Amino acid sequence: MTVRLRRIYRKLQKYLADPDDLFLVHSIEAQTLFVCRNETIIERYDSSSSRFGEGIRENSFKTPPGFHRIREKIGSGAPAGRIFLGRRDTGIDWDGSTKDNMILTRILRLEGLEDGINRGPGVDSYERFIYIHGTNREDLIGAPLSHGCLCLRNKDILRLFDLVGEGTPVYIDPPPIVIGKVRCRSIHFTGIFGTGMSALAQYLRFQGIAVTGSDRLLSSDDTASIRRELEALGCSIFDQDGTGVSPDTDVVCVSTAIEESNPDVAAARSSNLPIVHRSDLLASVIASKKTIAVAGTSGKSTVTAMIFEFLTAAGKSPSLISGAPLRRLEKQGLIGNAFSGASDLLVVEADESDGTLVKYSPEAAVVLNVSKDHKSVDEIKGLLGTFISRSSWAAVNSDDPILASLPATVRFGKNSSASWRPDDEQLLPMSVKLYRMGFEYHLPLPGTHNLENLRAALCVCEHLGCPGLDLVDGVKNFEGVARRFEVTDTIDGVYIVDDFAHNPAKITAAVSAARGLSDRIIAVYQPHGFGPTRFLRDEYIAEFRRVFRQNDSLYLLPIYYAGGTAQKDISSEDIVNGLGHVSFRAEAVSDRDELLTRLKADAGPGDCVLIMGARDPSLPALVRKTVALFGGKKG
Repeated sequence: MTVRLRRIYRKLQKYLADPDDLFLVHSIEAQTLFVCRNETIIERYDSSSSRFGEGIRENSFKTPPGFHRIREKIGSGAPAGRIFLGRRDTGIDWDGSTKDNMILTRILRLEGLEDGINRGPGVDSYERFIYIHGTNREDLIGAPLSHGCLCLRNKDILRLFDLVGEGTPVYIDPPPIVIGKVRCRSIHFTGIFGTGMSALAQYLRFQGIAVTGSDRLLSSDDTASIRRELEALGCSIFDQDGTGVSPDTDVVCVSTAIEESNPDVAAARSSNLPIVHRSDLLASVIASKKTIAVAGTSGKSTVTAMIFEFLTAAGKSPSLISGAPLRRLEKQGLIGNAFSGASDLLVVEADESDGTLVKYSPEAAVVLNVSKDHKSVDEIKGLLGTFISRSSWAAVNSDDPILASLPATVRFGKNSSASWRPDDEQLLPMSVKLYRMGFEYHLPLPGTHNLENLRAALCVCEHLGCPGLDLVDGVKNFEGVARRFEVTDTIDGVYIVDDFAHNPAKITAAVSAARGLSDRIIAVYQPHGFGPTRFLRDEYIAEFRRVFRQNDSLYLLPIYYAGGTAQKDISSEDIVNGLGHVSFRAEAVSDRDELLTRLKADAGPGDCVLIMGARDPSLPALVRKTVALFGGKKG
């Protein structure tokens, strides 16, 4: 405890009026409350936190982690065993007749000090009525007992009540997350602004884990909002020069994009700190919850969001780790790709691009489809087969013939092999409808691909016991995912659509959905990465020839380069040249200024400008400039 106390004390000093003042530390792992001064334990008491575990959400009945202070002292002068209801002295002493955990003797009401963790809407410890109090179940003290509060023996709460004052800091120390055999309470993320990394960073902060991070794009305007939201949760953000790796760091987390030469990696090596891959950290989180993991080469983010929102509508209060921000969560002031719910349900997006999918063992696996993307079809199919074998329950898309040979608990789709099928479906210009078991599900998103996404999400939510009426509301009110077919109607009458499409299958789906807006598509695509573009060159050419029509236009931006080592032996010009003679306009532009000039001359009222590309955080800024080019947002 000595090393741990030293770390806590360093962070807690800002809450102390005097460095020599007392403070309290409750260890959820040890079920012990420590009275401390400086880096010394003065007294210790057996204690009990929630039997439902640690968690931040209201109505979770879980103990919130992190920094608090004593806001109110209640019960002075009452005898040991006095019963309190609603923080009021009832005048009645416990007589041994009730075995339920009661609030006895004294109350120290806590106030959270960390925004988004234990202070603020939905997570506020004070509004959740989190106390330190005495209990009638002294026989259970030292083991999880409560509905969120910290319980002490009555003689101990009497002693503690006299020791502390209003304003005394209290740190509720969460248990560590165990990655392999490494116990972690402080994690440094190299490349923290990436969608997968920022989602994990937020989720762990919600659990009370300390988070630091660095990113190559630290000073970019395009990542300023992500940095702001991470820092608001208590994450410390550094330049990617190794300075963020400190003596307090337990482990450094990296993604496949981080090279061995990275300064953070070098700093970890020199300090003999463990370096773990993002997927190993996610695998540990998945194993700790009742996890629904969504996999497939297309639609993962949308289906993950649908399942999360539909479960929420049904009162299931899930948590979330996603690869894209949900618009509903963005409106709450969050980055949007992570959330901490009240239940043990967790919905995650399971990415196959780097082969790490095989590390996950979820409660439920959802497999959407297979197409050539970062890997060949056969490779991806093999990864999905292993993923399914490690899952307790699996829902697989019966309409994808490549998945037919993979095992499944249930198959969802339209064909005859599906055990979960809609009764009917309807494709509308800007929405879709699905009918099943007497319910009409009206989704406010267009495209055949969103019908496929809806089938998957409803199949899973029915399995988890969501009532049909709740699902009807959840589907109707689904707000979608950032950069997944976001439509802006401009003053000049040109539709601007922003979409994350970054492989041939996703481009086809986006173009198909855009036909519901306009007969004429002016497509802009920024290929992502030289390796992936080289790998998919022939598929791009074949799909572009197939989906674009006479009078359409296709503009290819230069390939997005995210840094690191890359063989730059392919360009957007190579793809355009490979198209040969086509009936539509195809052109590789040199930069975004040239693109905007072309768009202004090419697009007119009723046309749809479809901007596609992945990973590049500056693409939303390009979309905003395009909207402004055509008079701004209508209305």
